[in-house]
Amino acid sequence: MMRLNKFLSSCGLASRRKCEDYIKDGRVSVNGETVDSLGVSVDEKRDIVLVDGKVMSLPSNFVYLKLNKPKGYACTSSDERGRKTIFDLVQSDVRLFNVGRLDYDTEGLIFLTNDGDFANMVTHPKFHFEKEYVATVEGEMKESDLAVLRRGVVVDGERMPTAKVKLLSFDGKFSKVSVVIDEGQNHQVRRMFDAIGKSIKLLKRVRIGNVRLGGLCRGKTKPMTDEEIAYFKDLK
Repeated sequence: MMRLNKFLSSCGLASRRKCEDYIKDGRVSVNGETVDSLGVSVDEKRDIVLVDGKVMSLPSNFVYLKLNKPKGYACTSSDERGRKTIFDLVQSDVRLFNVGRLDYDTEGLIFLTNDGDFANMVTHPKFHFEKEYVATVEGEMKESDLAVLRRGVVVDGERMPTAKVKLLSFDGKFSKVSVVIDEGQNHQVRRMFDAIGKSIKLLKRVRIGNVRLGGLCRGKTKPMTDEEIAYFKDLK
């Protein structure tokens, strides 16, 4: 037996958390009966599970991709505002979903997969996988600015998590700053810089855990290596 949200995620529908939304919205049925309780378990070999009338089945093989997301693409399979989505960039014979997300105006590394367990591992807060961004910031970032970010700035009365921050370069107009965080609050990096009066011109994620974006071209995908996949799975 398997918890319903885990089964749906293992079928490549979405992350476990997103699958819970499918269940609560009454879009899932088991053996002809609509299910809206998160505590249900299913027999993956015998029970017939449908989402929006479509039969769910476990994949025979898993796919793991790295995508260099451009800015101006939404991290969703369909966007209610009609914007372009990251799946407009992907050609795949299997249904994939994104592992975590990047803001619409942020670019860089994001994973795509049909393996729900892998997605849960990467995004689960208990593992605290580092995420590294390179922020292109208007003006000069002084050491005093960096020190404030390292201590954790206060935004709307709440202290943001600390970050590892390092100045990479300053060309007289823009500073490039490496920012490493291990939590993923909404718009966290942009809010940090806004709090010290600095405007981010471009934000790019370049690393998740020990997996780097490398030279992957903007808008392109690349299969993850066995070593990159094992890095996350070996921490179970």
